[in-house]
Amino acid sequence: MRLMITAKSTADKWFDVLNILVLSGFALLILYPLYFVVIASVSEPDHIYAGQVWIWPKGFTLEGYSRILSDPQIWTGYGNSIIYAAASALISVALTIGAAYPLSRKDFYGRNVFMLFFVFTMFFSGGLIPTYLLVKKLGMVDTIWSVILPSAVDAFGIIIARTFFQSTIPDELREAAFMDGCKNTRFLWSIVIPLSKPIIAVLVLFAVVRQWNGFFDALIYLENEKLYPLQLVLRNILVQSQPIGDMVSDIDSLLAKQRVSELIKYGVILIAAGPLLILYPFLQRYFVKGVLIGSVKG
Repeated sequence: MRLMITAKSTADKWFDVLNILVLSGFALLILYPLYFVVIASVSEPDHIYAGQVWIWPKGFTLEGYSRILSDPQIWTGYGNSIIYAAASALISVALTIGAAYPLSRKDFYGRNVFMLFFVFTMFFSGGLIPTYLLVKKLGMVDTIWSVILPSAVDAFGIIIARTFFQSTIPDELREAAFMDGCKNTRFLWSIVIPLSKPIIAVLVLFAVVRQWNGFFDALIYLENEKLYPLQLVLRNILVQSQPIGDMVSDIDSLLAKQRVSELIKYGVILIAAGPLLILYPFLQRYFVKGVLIGSVKG
């Protein structure tokens, strides 16, 4: 059998070249800021101020990282953020699936009414002051639960999960399981959840990113600095320009402190973004995986 090879026309070749140039430009716009932070974190601030740091670092130094990694509050913030992100992912996924799966069932009475309530919260909320008063009334102020629970579930995640269950879990699979004596709880735990790795990965990623990058709830509800997440520590460094702990305590000159402060700012940005850059490749493979192919035959 002969293979039919069709040569591309000149217009097709120019179209491919244009696509490559445009996509390369978008990739450069996305990647260069991160690359600049990397080279700036190991460059002398004087060269950065002079606009000499573009492609390669100038005046290579690791002093910023050395001071960051030797500060105990950075490690405390890191540990707190990991705890908050892990707990938020676990609670958020459990609550979202618990709400989304019943709403995806056609035999669930009143599901449209419940869905209306969830969607309503996407457009209207009680506001900051009522939310704070509620959190305070529940005794969660200055505890880890004030950071985790108020944002544990959002309507957008419920809608995504419900749509996944409706379009991916066939009714034939449920009917076959029920004919074998499988109950709703057993069907959810033994069949639905194992077949829902892609949506679970998405929900975990959403929850971790939301919690890891968030600092506003901690800023509002937390007073104890030992409970501060890493992003709140980072905010104090970037916004207030006040390096914390013992990072600059051994420096007497104001100019030297400003120099070290710049190194610390860029270094903390990379250290804060590192876990998400490591986590994403492990979850990305589930996004396009067809786990239900072959589950229902005939």
